[in-house]
Amino acid sequence: MRFDIISVLPGLLESPFAHSILQRAQKKGVAEIVVHNLRDYSTAKQKSVDDYPYGGGSGMVMTIQPFADCIEKLKSEREYDEIIFMSPDGETLNQGIANQLSIKQNVIILCGHYKGIDQRIRDIYVTREISIGDYVVSGGELPAAVLVDAVVRLIPGVLSDETSALSDSFQDDMLDAPVYTRPADWNGHKVPAILLSGNTPEVEKWRFEQALERTKTRRPDLLE
Repeated sequence: MRFDIISVLPGLLESPFAHSILQRAQKKGVAEIVVHNLRDYSTAKQKSVDDYPYGGGSGMVMTIQPFADCIEKLKSEREYDEIIFMSPDGETLNQGIANQLSIKQNVIILCGHYKGIDQRIRDIYVTREISIGDYVVSGGELPAAVLVDAVVRLIPGVLSDETSALSDSFQDDMLDAPVYTRPADWNGHKVPAILLSGNTPEVEKWRFEQALERTKTRRPDLLE
């Protein structure tokens, strides 16, 4: 799967993609993540990518031309399943969306900055708008990193344990059950006996019950 990320601050994305699961996915050739510097596509003398908003008001707006030229260049090289704009007014990212995107082949992600991007880019090119929550951050780079991480870990061959992603929180519209490891007794705080029993059916039953109870308590909206 290939991600092409368009950003005015590509340096913000160097670290998130250079470590852990995302790094291994790229080394295996399972995922390809390419970050494009939006300023490279600016025809302005100072390589600017923003201008004052029509109608007045505070803030600056990212201009059409650099985004359009970068997107058109990418589209001339391959077909894209989605062109996603990371936006606070998009649909809120959840596990279902991550699952849907994990079976795509090529995706472009646009990272906004300043007051936003010219609406015409959204109207002409964007196929999907995604938010990571009901709050505003300084730009679309960190949300893009969150989206890529959530999607890449679901691609077959990325995780060493193929069943791990299937048991994550939200996969079955429930939170995950509590997890424990050694030692079995730490300063009098003991692991539930059922997990030491070796009785797999009973362990799975316990985990389901715990997950259900945790979801009822913390996120009852998921059960609706």
